[in-house]
Amino acid sequence: MSVTFAKGFLASGVACGLKASGNKDLALVQNLGPVQLAAAVFTTNRCQANPIIWSKEAIRDRQVAAIVLNSGGANCYTGAQGFQTTHATAEAVGQGLEVSAGDVLVCSTGLIGEQLDLAKLTNGVSLAIQSLSNDGGIAASEAIMTTDSVAKRSEREASSGWRVGGMAKGAGMLAPGLATMLVVITTDAIVGPELLDAALREATAETFDRLDSDGCMSTNDQVTLMTSGASGVEPDESEFKKLVKEVCDELALKLLDDAEGASHNIHIRVAGASSLADAVEVGRSVARNNLFKAAIYGNDPNWGRILAAVGTTNAEFDPYNIDVSINGVLISAKGEPAADRSLVDLTPRQVDIDINLNSGGHHARIVTNDLTHEYVEENSAYSS
Repeated sequence: MSVTFAKGFLASGVACGLKASGNKDLALVQNLGPVQLAAAVFTTNRCQANPIIWSKEAIRDRQVAAIVLNSGGANCYTGAQGFQTTHATAEAVGQGLEVSAGDVLVCSTGLIGEQLDLAKLTNGVSLAIQSLSNDGGIAASEAIMTTDSVAKRSEREASSGWRVGGMAKGAGMLAPGLATMLVVITTDAIVGPELLDAALREATAETFDRLDSDGCMSTNDQVTLMTSGASGVEPDESEFKKLVKEVCDELALKLLDDAEGASHNIHIRVAGASSLADAVEVGRSVARNNLFKAAIYGNDPNWGRILAAVGTTNAEFDPYNIDVSINGVLISAKGEPAADRSLVDLTPRQVDIDINLNSGGHHARIVTNDLTHEYVEENSAYSS
């Protein structure tokens, strides 16, 4: 069901010719209300696409009636013409749904520097409006795929009956500041704008922002949370935040599962840090170390590369009081070898790296993947 799992939402996914493959390439999600509130977080990349520029302004009043998303082109660094294309797309949705264009968010994904065909887009919007349905969430999740091999969806339901559903796209350029992702999350709970925004920001901070596949940050990232209030239920604040985070976490891990060319999913858990910032910094340093990632690809438990990456950070720790475990085997302790590295089995898809800095009580998890031949090959031919 995806984004139509929550009551009060319609969605669709259609093909309008933006992709040479002829696959679905335009998705539309409509909020029927009675509430049309939304919150969003955007890429922190200073180089931002036209849809990001539009959507950041459109959501200022927290009112969002619909969101339209296209694959087949990022509409980034396309100048005044590109911004007009974004504006015209929102206008087409607004006219078709009889809502203000200012209450329509726009998202795009694909190759940077190529103009989108406005005629195809507006025709796609018309087709998407005609195709809107209660079960259109699956088609919508398929329409936003680029290098994704599978569509990503997640749903949760509270005991009191309100729901959260979501869809995401992303398979490469996965780094903090959201990763190269478009995510739409919907809920039918009755929540105010402050809680909506807080729940989204808290969830993304510990899920999407901790996904660091290749250290490359996109220009088009956007995560949007919309509420229709159609359940008629006002949720407990903590439960609402919990379910939103669960949906975000499941979608983030599905992005990791589909990372371009990856053969291992690596969960790096840093404990014993003197601050959360230290834990995150250490985890990111290991996640972005290409020597470490190459070793994991080769099933080589080279723990020295982990410690070398930890040592490049400004975190507070004693370099000779760090413990490192790989897949449950304590491999290095307090500056010395511990168990024999031959005891570490790296054949499973998931690899668990546990680092204890022995400097405090804070911890964090960063997730990444290995560096493979397939990753290089896929990205060397991305625009061809």
